[in-house]
Amino acid sequence: MEKRLPLPPFTEATAKMKIQLAEDAWNSQDPEKVSLAYTMDSEWRNRSQFINGRDEIRHFLTDKWKNELQYKLRKTYWAHADNRIAVRFEYEYQDKTGQWYRAYGNENWEFDENGLMQKRYASINDITIDEQERSLF
Repeated sequence: MEKRLPLPPFTEATAKMKIQLAEDAWNSQDPEKVSLAYTMDSEWRNRSQFINGRDEIRHFLTDKWKNELQYKLRKTYWAHADNRIAVRFEYEYQDKTGQWYRAYGNENWEFDENGLMQKRYASINDITIDEQERSLF
């Protein structure tokens, strides 16, 4: 059985470790690598989209990073309990027309006993920014 350390139940330190691992993986923009952190039947709500399972996650992320260029993400700890972690995040990206965006949001994560994320609920808002307003590099 696959295991992704650290495992629940989380302490504040291990929750922050899990968050940093997720941030690093997403900043790699490697859909295969990122998808391996989720259960085979993982459930996502991403904005208004519902995504189920690793195959759909990989497909979603492949499309995301084809359209969100120069993507850079920062996640921060909000709270944790047992097998759940809440994070705040922001990321910046440029679309194919050259317009820059900053996205802000919150995620609620739930993990199985092997440290794989089985549920991810993300609420995200985008704002347009000028290139000189970027803060993530």
